[in-house]
Amino acid sequence: MYIPNTQNKSSIDLLDFIQERATIGTWEYNPTSTILNWSIQTKKIHEVPLDYVPNVEIGISFYKEGYSRDTITRLFTNCIENHEDFDIEVQIITHTGKDKWVRAIGIAIVKNDTCILVQGLFQDIDKSTKDSKNLAFKELQLRRTFETALVGMAIVDLEGNWIDVNKSLCNTFGYSKEEIEKLSFMDITHPDDLRKDYKAMMSMMSGKIDHYETEKRYISKQHETIWTQLSTSIVRDDKGQPQHFVAQINDVTEIKKASKKVSQLLTTTEDQNKRLLNFAQIVSHNLRSHYGNLDMLLDIVKMDLPETTDNEIFPLICLAVSHLGETVENLNEVAAINIQKDLKTEPLNLLENFNRAYSSISALIIDSKTTISINIEPHIVVKAVPAYLDSILLNFLTNAIKYKKPAEPAKIEISTSIKDNFVVLEIKDYGQGIDLIKYGEKLFGMYKTFHKHEDSRGLGLFITKNQVEAIGGKIEVESEVNEGTTFYIHLKTHE
Repeated sequence: MYIPNTQNKSSIDLLDFIQERATIGTWEYNPTSTILNWSIQTKKIHEVPLDYVPNVEIGISFYKEGYSRDTITRLFTNCIENHEDFDIEVQIITHTGKDKWVRAIGIAIVKNDTCILVQGLFQDIDKSTKDSKNLAFKELQLRRTFETALVGMAIVDLEGNWIDVNKSLCNTFGYSKEEIEKLSFMDITHPDDLRKDYKAMMSMMSGKIDHYETEKRYISKQHETIWTQLSTSIVRDDKGQPQHFVAQINDVTEIKKASKKVSQLLTTTEDQNKRLLNFAQIVSHNLRSHYGNLDMLLDIVKMDLPETTDNEIFPLICLAVSHLGETVENLNEVAAINIQKDLKTEPLNLLENFNRAYSSISALIIDSKTTISINIEPHIVVKAVPAYLDSILLNFLTNAIKYKKPAEPAKIEISTSIKDNFVVLEIKDYGQGIDLIKYGEKLFGMYKTFHKHEDSRGLGLFITKNQVEAIGGKIEVESEVNEGTTFYIHLKTHE
């Protein structure tokens, strides 16, 4: 009666299972017969058919040219001739052209000081090797980033001692790497900030927080206070136990000093603005009162002492007082614009307001034979103060007429466009123009005139610019002498 050897079959099945799961194949070479045998798994790793019959030359040719092929050739020959075993990680190019990392192991079977057989293992380690190399590359990148970062970086243990620091941190505090690694972060922290740091460390170690940011001070090697922006994270192991801290320390000392200067400048500016506001109040009240008194006294002289007015001096005095009145009104208007902080703007239809301004100077337009081309979309609405918008439109229209070419009637073109959150009102004339190279910086200055016109006071553009800026807009200008001027008035859109 035949009894099958189930134990032997079981061992073979288990070996096949192990080889397949671990992607480990076997191979065997007989130097006498030069026969090379590959197991099924070895053939699978090489990606050849299962009926494939290898030989030594073909087997060697699978190894990648260069280091891998030279190394396996040398080790295989040494194993046969000198009976030295080998265990090496190299690369092969499979039958289908894939680049693959493998582990090749060879053992010499020796009899009577002669190698009669070489047996070995062949393992596919491609994924683990590539993962390991990728990890090593990423670690190298992180290390280089750490070392070359412009921001100070450090790894600190749970006791506050430096594990590692980069060059930027050493430069910030004025220590060499060897010097600073002998200290703890407590040694260079400003005493007034130590308690805050301890509290943050305890909170991170206990798990209450995993990240901490603050502005803190350190003391440099030169005993100077260094202001920094500190960002700290805690690193834990797989079980959640704290291992160490990673800190980024950005030197903001210069920013802090600059901020202090800006704060001082703002305080100074605020004081100066208060003085200017007080002056504006004097202009709007006291000067007006003095002008009113002078004007009233002149009227009394005219009525009660008419004989004293019949001379060359009195008309000059009246003219001087009249000019004073104009100046006071102009200054009062400018002061009123700058004193008001919270101007109440409202949605205003631009075309409707333009038509109103046009109507109010219709007599001037007819008399001067001015032609005006209007291209304003009827749906455009801007945010403005009604009185300001009227003043702005009137000033630009009357200026375009006033400064036309002497021998020609004025020609004005009005159009609009949208730019970002602004309506750009374009007012183009073909008048005398302005030399912007010569007068550009003074164009919107107070009491600045650029044409010999008897009505020019140099206040119109100054006041208009203040009004436009007061409602959040701006003015741009293009001009050429004897070619004309184009003003671009940017007004906030209303949604």
